[in-house]
Amino acid sequence: MPHNAAAAAARLSIAPMMDWTDRHCRYLHRLLSCQTLLYTEMVTAPALVRGGAVHLLEYDVSEHPVALQLGGSDPRELAKAAKLGADAGYDEINLNVGCPSDRVQSGSFGAVLMEQPALVAECVAEMIAAVDVDVTVKCRIGVDDQNPQDVLPEFLARVIAAGCTRVSIHARKAWLQGLSPKENRDIPPLDYPLVQKMKEYFPNLHISINGGITSLDQAEAFLDSGLDGVMIGRAAYHQPSDILCQADRRIFGTGADTKPEDAVMAMIPYIEAHLVSGGRLNQITRHMLGLFAGRPGARGWRRALSEGASKPGAGPELVLDALDQLETLAARQEAV
Repeated sequence: MPHNAAAAAARLSIAPMMDWTDRHCRYLHRLLSCQTLLYTEMVTAPALVRGGAVHLLEYDVSEHPVALQLGGSDPRELAKAAKLGADAGYDEINLNVGCPSDRVQSGSFGAVLMEQPALVAECVAEMIAAVDVDVTVKCRIGVDDQNPQDVLPEFLARVIAAGCTRVSIHARKAWLQGLSPKENRDIPPLDYPLVQKMKEYFPNLHISINGGITSLDQAEAFLDSGLDGVMIGRAAYHQPSDILCQADRRIFGTGADTKPEDAVMAMIPYIEAHLVSGGRLNQITRHMLGLFAGRPGARGWRRALSEGASKPGAGPELVLDALDQLETLAARQEAV
């Protein structure tokens, strides 16, 4: 994987999402798009360095280009965790400065670090010194009573001075007091113009915009406006085919469109291997529920997988049967 593979792929990326973007999800997403940059869930530096939880770094080689997102606030510990990630073969190491959860705040990392730009810069510098791959930052535009117009430029200037050349900006504040993590994804208003203004302030900084983006049309509009990349979260998870099946052609100008039916068939050997190793079917199929969102038969597909995949002995035939039913229904509707 060339050194700049992650930077090129960051033209479109799938946001790191706790409990969602695990390795099974990423394997599926890679079947739908060869080019899009994929991110792990946030892995905490203490878990890797103190807890020895290196199993959290497992991924399939087909996932490249793939980035590891780290959470933490101790520069030396983050440097060690970044080294573990780089040694595991990740194409990028990303520092989380955006997650507003209580658990994250109590560990002094995530969005609360927006209040400590000097510490973030120190973390970034130590991580860069420890690895040969890109070190990037994912942040908010501010937290609580901060004025984003003032704090975001200063924050970005600090991380740039530390050597960071790429950031992803979630275009909302995080309210650390009074809002749940779920509410923090919806309630604080989006400020896309502020993120676009940062590109004017820092023309050499690769900026990806994140937050509330639900279509490739929107992504193309942001890229046309001069931003370097677009990061999509929940829409890519709940309607992966809408976002990823045309992404290589439309966003990267290469390759043919993919079909969710083909991805399902390609998942079968992966599912079989997972079951042989002691895994359960629903650990994989939960990420496949939205593959046919908006299409005839989508509800039946979701129901078959969500109701059947957790039953003892459930295997790939359940998935094949659900696909067969969906295709039969679609063919019937076409014939009408």
